[in-house]
Amino acid sequence: MGLQGVKAVFFDLDNTLVDTAAAGRRAIEEVISVLQSKHHYDEREARGVCEKVQAKLLKECHDPAKMCITDLRISHWEEAIQETRGGEVDRNLAAECYFLWKRTRLQHLILPEDTRCMLTELRKMVRLLLLTNGDKQTQREKIEACACQPYFDAIVVGGEQKEEKPAPSIFHHCCDLLGVQPGECVMVGDSLDTDIQGGLNAGLKATVWINKTVVKPINTSPVPHYVISSVLDLPALLQNMDHKVNANLENKMASINEIHDSSTIELQKC
Repeated sequence: MGLQGVKAVFFDLDNTLVDTAAAGRRAIEEVISVLQSKHHYDEREARGVCEKVQAKLLKECHDPAKMCITDLRISHWEEAIQETRGGEVDRNLAAECYFLWKRTRLQHLILPEDTRCMLTELRKMVRLLLLTNGDKQTQREKIEACACQPYFDAIVVGGEQKEEKPAPSIFHHCCDLLGVQPGECVMVGDSLDTDIQGGLNAGLKATVWINKTVVKPINTSPVPHYVISSVLDLPALLQNMDHKVNANLENKMASINEIHDSSTIELQKC
């Protein structure tokens, strides 16, 4: 039985179901600590290395046919260390930093208990699918780390498909997997550019933007059908979706004066 004509809900992973940004910050602090205590970097140098790596992640262009994600990201650390301290390339230290960062981030990727309960109850009424962009290896490791597989009828990773969000093809592939039509599906995510724009491109019934900071985006386009501050608010929204008028969205956006730094959000998902 669907909810108000909804037969399936597609969920983004990073910063929608799990707090990847917070896990990433914990990982960076761990690397900084080790660089200082074990390798005798001062704090300025250690933070400088990590800031350079984060900048490289933001601009990262990965072609898995040419290089695996592990080698690419170790090279980010190699370059950052050399740019900060000079001298010869230190591949061993770069690899140590990368694997520490990766391991620590995965350890802190947790699917909260209240989110697990929400997904369990929601799945009794509609089909659930996890739709996440990114490198196959990286995203599959995140999925394994937060142990979210049992809560979904299907999982689709953008890096395993011909196109990622916001391309309509990946959304239509998800519909085919679940045996539903686009007009029977809802996309839930924190990214206007990929989750919301993609849902609109694919002709889904509705898009739901998770805006935890409740700040005005740089551009008001694309405009989601609905805005909630927590994924836990979703069940109530679905129950009232066909009756809920979202005309107050523009007023809600206009009342906020802060500008959202979208580049930081995208970085924390890498």
